[in-house]
Amino acid sequence: MEHLLKERIVEDVVKEIYEAYPFLWERFGENGHQRTIEDNFHHLDHLETAFQMDNSRFFIDYTMWLNQILTSRHVGTDLIIDNFERLRKHIPGKLDSIREQSYIQYLRLALNSLQTPN
Repeated sequence: MEHLLKERIVEDVVKEIYEAYPFLWERFGENGHQRTIEDNFHHLDHLETAFQMDNSRFFIDYTMWLNQILTSRHVGTDLIIDNFERLRKHIPGKLDSIREQSYIQYLRLALNSLQTPN
């Protein structure tokens, strides 16, 4: 994935998250904002790796690991779900169609895994 497109997606997603949840500034400060940016680059990197491997399980496993890590740091699963839904909204039109369809599918599967009780 081209770096400028990746930056644009991350910038749009993080901006929307912080507009929707202004309490994140108070709770986590600038450090939390930077972590959110980094996390979104990681999400896109893992989507690309899953695409390269043609393996949706890779992204689902990453999602479940991420959920464990972030919930242990008092970031709720609901914020991960919100983040992935925003990624799903901002990806269309920025990638080739095969990659776009795969990323959207991986995000859908990951969202299903987060929303399904264990």
